[in-house]
Amino acid sequence: MRKLYVLLLAAVLLLFGAPAGHAADNGSWSVYPATTKYGQRPYFYLSADPGATLTDKVTVTNKTAEPLTFRLYAADAYNTERDGGFAVRSPDEKQRSVGAWARTGRDKVTVKPHGSVTVPVTVTLPETAEPGDHPGALVALDERIDPADRGAVAVGIRKAVGARIYLRVNGPTMPALSVDDVTVEHTQPLVPGTGRSRAVISYTLHNRGNVTLNPKVALKAQGLFGRTLLARDLKRIPSELLPRQEVRLTEQWADAPQLEWGEIELTASARDTHESAAARYVALPWLMAAVLLVIVGGGTGMWIRARRSRIRRA
Repeated sequence: MRKLYVLLLAAVLLLFGAPAGHAADNGSWSVYPATTKYGQRPYFYLSADPGATLTDKVTVTNKTAEPLTFRLYAADAYNTERDGGFAVRSPDEKQRSVGAWARTGRDKVTVKPHGSVTVPVTVTLPETAEPGDHPGALVALDERIDPADRGAVAVGIRKAVGARIYLRVNGPTMPALSVDDVTVEHTQPLVPGTGRSRAVISYTLHNRGNVTLNPKVALKAQGLFGRTLLARDLKRIPSELLPRQEVRLTEQWADAPQLEWGEIELTASARDTHESAAARYVALPWLMAAVLLVIVGGGTGMWIRARRSRIRRA
């Protein structure tokens, strides 16, 4: 049986949060804006009017003992569905923003062992460029395929490192953040008090504006008569929610009440924007629910029989 080769492009490597003040680096090579008279820059920070042309330089450093050849390309950024991390489009995907506007002086570079190559970068903004933030990256992709055998399936991995680009097109900015589609799933033991229960709260965090936001989300759960059951600030949210991006997130509520009726509210806030959304929360043990169902069903059946009897007598 022939082995099936699957190509996994690790183009988002180290774009999820390279330490401030340091180049994006995977241990074998690094990519960063060329050093200027003001010192080393961790990322490209650019701003211009629509129709303008910007020039800069990017440096690729080889940290290995053999020459390496890279494909250089610019890419649009997006938030991953899994956790909202910062990622970029692959070279085969269509680029619509800074990935389409930025060009490097060379598409491919070979860097000698323990050496560096600096390449000019040109960013040409169209006259129709929308105001606001256009995040992306300049990526150095090693087109060699590293085999990673997984039994019957051989997985090939291409590695890449990218220096982030934060481009602001001058013009009106509109911060807008929303919380959508709040749902609650509750699991609990059959008999009350014989085990632990938990709730999973799911929601969509949506950046509807044209600027990057650093959101905060607060969770509050209220029971009967307005009692506060839970109140906390959520930690597992994207540190950067890019323009027009949305992510589906979940929050675990351990030891959730086993018998309760109330409301769960999520409040998202960022610069100059504040929105809330809520969902009803009903916790009812399965045994009690079954008993209530039997009682309701029996009562309904008796009412129907009595009504039919009255009709026949009439």
